[in-house]
Amino acid sequence: MRFRFHGKLTKGWVLGPTDDLPARTLPVMRAVSPVRFFDGELLELARWISTRYVTPLAEVLGALSPPRVASEEGPNTPGATRRPVQAGCAAADAAMWLGYTHGSRLAHAIRDGEGAFVVRPAPEDEQALALEAVRTCVVGGRRAIVIVPEASPTPATVTTLQRALGERVVVFAGGDARSRYRTWLAIVSGAADVVVGTRPAVFAPVPSLGLIWVARESHPAHREERAPYHHVRDVALRRAAIGGAVAVLAAACPSTEAASLGLPTVVPATKRWPKVEIVRPGPEGRAPRLVRALGEVRRAFVFAPLPGAGVAHVCRTCGAPAACAACGGTLRASGGEIRCVVCDAPGRCAACGGTTFGVRRGGAERVEAWASRAARVPVRRASEPRLPAPDGEVLVGGADAVRDLGVAGLDLVAILEADLAARRPGLAARERALAVWMEAVGWARPAGSAIVQTAHPGDPSVQALVRGSPDRFHERERERRAAGGFPVGSPVFPVVGTDALEEAVAAHEPITSLVTSLGGRTVCLLALEPDRVPAFGEQMRRLAAAGVVERVEAEPHL
Repeated sequence: MRFRFHGKLTKGWVLGPTDDLPARTLPVMRAVSPVRFFDGELLELARWISTRYVTPLAEVLGALSPPRVASEEGPNTPGATRRPVQAGCAAADAAMWLGYTHGSRLAHAIRDGEGAFVVRPAPEDEQALALEAVRTCVVGGRRAIVIVPEASPTPATVTTLQRALGERVVVFAGGDARSRYRTWLAIVSGAADVVVGTRPAVFAPVPSLGLIWVARESHPAHREERAPYHHVRDVALRRAAIGGAVAVLAAACPSTEAASLGLPTVVPATKRWPKVEIVRPGPEGRAPRLVRALGEVRRAFVFAPLPGAGVAHVCRTCGAPAACAACGGTLRASGGEIRCVVCDAPGRCAACGGTTFGVRRGGAERVEAWASRAARVPVRRASEPRLPAPDGEVLVGGADAVRDLGVAGLDLVAILEADLAARRPGLAARERALAVWMEAVGWARPAGSAIVQTAHPGDPSVQALVRGSPDRFHERERERRAAGGFPVGSPVFPVVGTDALEEAVAAHEPITSLVTSLGGRTVCLLALEPDRVPAFGEQMRRLAAAGVVERVEAEPHL
């Protein structure tokens, strides 16, 4: 609907009847669409998101659906009428669940009940388990949502579902405004039994919802970077609880947050993980054991987290430490030239303007060079995410190359610069690194092996990679984050406002409160006990109306 508020034409939604009428009300100018944009369950979910992430309800309601394209709405635009689940789906393979601890329990919940589970699939079962869970749901007469972190290239999970279920699957990811709204209208009508998509798919208006499957749950792309700043994991769990559905958080290495929920964990009943060998790092990653291994394999992936051919460390003109003249950032050699990794400006010394530098060699370009001399098959840097060629190839790539590409069956996966993860900033840096390593090493299943170069073989993340289980790593992470003042499961909020903000925040007895100034504004970073968030949110709204609070964000990447 449309109405005028403070002289501006404003969009609004009808939430339902109420007896709480203010003394002055504004007339509705007109209803703009016959479409019902959310039902009672989605409205309940929106109210929860508004409270949990301290976001205006109107902003959350706006995020539930893509921007409206009026010309896509015709005389038969779907309203409350929903098509039933289509009949005639091939039965799920119950035998697959028998090879997993708690597998039968999960299958039973999907078929007949509700609940929440963490799934750590064997690498070769990742897509098959998602398919069998969806089949079980559809055979039981309900619909499913599958959420993937990335849309390009098309994840193997999406391809597997499309091949097996055909027109029952609707992909809700990417496209222009018109195509997204058209797809959303089809979902409203119940035209699809399975909706597959990225973050917005968690809000898909799927009737008779029975399953929400979150693939690669630990991937950072599952966290929305704009208001309402929600995380797909938390929203999926809440939506499933509201609607009586099953939520599944699936990943080779689930996040510490997911592992700390106390949910039943579905894992292979027997160990199904490649042999992982630890070796000391060689110069530029050129450990003798890896050099020999590359000469013996046909298909391999070498994980090299640093791009380029090296990092400039000193200006040869004046002897000053190398830094970008434009922004002070790090200068990297890549493709025969030196550029800033921050602003991409051509390399010039911040002290004298010189353009010649001493370079500390290392990175994917150097790895490609020495691996080409060691291997008996072509060696290439991955310009886009893909698996090595079937007829023989060694690919060199970083985190961007590790995607949902299906069962790889590689002879070898090598992890270089593993110790770099401990030096990266951020509370979750090691966890993010381990999640990428485990996905990459999983490509060596079922018959390959892995080599990890590290000077610290006892590091919890390295040991988790060797065992193929992050359980002990998560225990250490919980201890470390609690000691750092940000316990796992404690909501975190950066708040920007005036000088009065610090005192207002202190009244909520935060677990941690860090206060600084930026541009004349007070910035508070705080962690709260979960039960204190509703009262905190109410006060932030009052202080925003009073001009004390300027912005509240939720769950930043720390």
